[in-house]
Amino acid sequence: MKQDKCQKDNSCNICIDTPKPSQAEKEADETALVEKKMCDIRYKFMVISGKGGVGKSSVTVNLSATLTKQGYKVGILDADIHGPNIPKMLGVEGLKIIASGDGMLPIEVSENLHVMSTGFFLQRDQDAVIWRGPMKHGLLKQFLGEVRWGALDYLIIDLPPGTGDEALSVAHLIKNIDGAIVVTSPQDVALLDSRKAVTFAKQLRVPLVGVVENMSGFNCPYCHEPIDLFKKGGGERAAKEMSVPFLGRIPTDPEMVSCGDKGTPLVTIPGHEEINKAFTEISENWGQLLERVND
Repeated sequence: MKQDKCQKDNSCNICIDTPKPSQAEKEADETALVEKKMCDIRYKFMVISGKGGVGKSSVTVNLSATLTKQGYKVGILDADIHGPNIPKMLGVEGLKIIASGDGMLPIEVSENLHVMSTGFFLQRDQDAVIWRGPMKHGLLKQFLGEVRWGALDYLIIDLPPGTGDEALSVAHLIKNIDGAIVVTSPQDVALLDSRKAVTFAKQLRVPLVGVVENMSGFNCPYCHEPIDLFKKGGGERAAKEMSVPFLGRIPTDPEMVSCGDKGTPLVTIPGHEEINKAFTEISENWGQLLERVND
């Protein structure tokens, strides 16, 4: 009875559907939210690699720790949705995200270092994230637009290997991204794939901050003579061939692996002067290049 009356009486608002925003309007609102959050961050850039196993996440973690030691406020977005290793490497695995009315709070590693990762949402370490591209794009949009990053000097986005969905999404979502750093190791097969990562950045018009050569040489702990386990200098040569700045090389240190497993960046442990020097030089080189790119 009431339904019939409402259909006849145009002055009744009970049964009038509230207009819903169109998909285009929703996407515009979400894009505006991402842009608003990114405005509070001085530099946003991605760390990419053409293949796995080159130590990209180790570089991200130790470079972030180096920047915080220099007094910068840093956020790490672990964009490797299927293999989120950053929480373990920073010693914050098992923590859970707290949501508030105005967004999600990233996990605080230290006063100047915060991190967001899918790892904080998994019930168990062995749980797999089995998602297609659109779902990953949606999650990255949330991480960029709905996380309370606050005012940061750097937002470092650690991407999975390759040039697939996650890298494309970040390049699409952050309109004014400041650049990309390509991590490689010196052997030929890694260099082949790193060139693809450079091509990816150029085609998407993402400024290339530079190339980092990881696992570059090793000093024998007994005779102290250098040993080129994975060759040396290949990353620098590839950078020159592709007209990309070379940021520096990081020597192989067995403690890098054990520290990552323990959740402590190697640069925060005294007694590793060579590693500390390498990351400090890279941070200084990229700081100068970022300034030049944004002039």
